[in-house]
Amino acid sequence: MPAADSTPAKPSAKDKRVRTLAVCAAPVVALLAVAALVPLPFAIAEPGSTVNVLGSDKNHQVITVTGAPSRKTSGQLRMTTITATGPAVEISLPDVVDGWFRTDRAVMPHDAVYPAGQTDQEVEQHNVAEMKKSQDSATQAALRYLGRSPKDVKVDLRLADIGGPSAGLLFALGIVDKLDGDGRGGDLTGGRTIAGTGTIDPDGTVGAVGGVSLKEQAAKRDGATVFLVPKDECSDASAELPRGLRLIPVTELKGAIDALKALASGGNVPSCPAA
Repeated sequence: MPAADSTPAKPSAKDKRVRTLAVCAAPVVALLAVAALVPLPFAIAEPGSTVNVLGSDKNHQVITVTGAPSRKTSGQLRMTTITATGPAVEISLPDVVDGWFRTDRAVMPHDAVYPAGQTDQEVEQHNVAEMKKSQDSATQAALRYLGRSPKDVKVDLRLADIGGPSAGLLFALGIVDKLDGDGRGGDLTGGRTIAGTGTIDPDGTVGAVGGVSLKEQAAKRDGATVFLVPKDECSDASAELPRGLRLIPVTELKGAIDALKALASGGNVPSCPAA
């Protein structure tokens, strides 16, 4: 009987490649597994609530005017918000990947949403302060546009559980509608549901706010057909515009009012440049 050859067969080139890939892949797989669990410096944002500033919120009128007659209005002026994961919420790699591939979510740098080193309470206090500043600026801008004296006309703005400066434009428009409407006895909204966003300065200048694509989705969800957007954010607003929602770019309060009047009368209304 011939002796058996006990020498092991030499591995083929293909076998060597497979073994090399397996050895190299092992640390990569381990790294990905760890990365999937490690908190990342991001926040996940989604469309938030909207509130009609001409109506009530939590059983309180959003805009209350004293010292001058207040009009009964129709239509709606809806300020819009986004909601974001809290400053202490840990975001992992799967959360980030999921957010990148969804149109109803946005992945944002954590520090762009929450200033570094601030606690939940400090963030809330900052947002409340920004809302109060926004309300004061909106009141000044609206009364200045109408030629009314703040000594004679008092405006109280109340909005529960919402912070930040991005409702300024809608507050100012709401005050104008309550006091003057379209200036001809009609509503500034023309009976429509108008939504929008934008900061406002006491002189009426409208500023950018961010998150417009998510705010548009919130507006469309809650029945708006028109969305007022700071002109500098036209590109972002146009990129994922919900069907049936019309964009109107604005740079200052007077321009926004003129645009709404033109919309109600069938006149020439500005629009964002085509994307």
